[in-house]
Amino acid sequence: MEFELAYLYFKAFHIIFVVSWFAGLFYLPRIFVNLAMVSEGAEYDRLLLMARKLYRFVTPIGLLALVFGLVLWLGYGISGAWMHAKLTLVAGLVAYHFYCGKLYRDFVAHQNHKNHVWFRFFNEIPVLALVAVVILVVVKPF
Repeated sequence: MEFELAYLYFKAFHIIFVVSWFAGLFYLPRIFVNLAMVSEGAEYDRLLLMARKLYRFVTPIGLLALVFGLVLWLGYGISGAWMHAKLTLVAGLVAYHFYCGKLYRDFVAHQNHKNHVWFRFFNEIPVLALVAVVILVVVKPF
């Protein structure tokens, strides 16, 4: 009984942190869209501040999502081919997250060479990953 209750709490916290992490992954590139449309001034500085605060806030949340996911995967024996596909997508999302950090640093250094249209497409990557992850976890197609 305690084993099942602990599992449910780990699962709940994993979902909470995943949802929170994705909120950041959805919003940060949207800030980049706006940053790419201005080059300097008060608006640019405000958007940079928003991006910095969001990235610094969402990074530990992403780490907590990963920690609770690892506890579920390794501690409770969750397995299957679907899990390998999910882990591949999660690794891609981690890379996406850190690439967002690099993009932020490019904006800080005024070294961004991508336009707002590129960022609009870039912004859709976590949406597609989320759809795939949810289908893998719920349907377990293989």
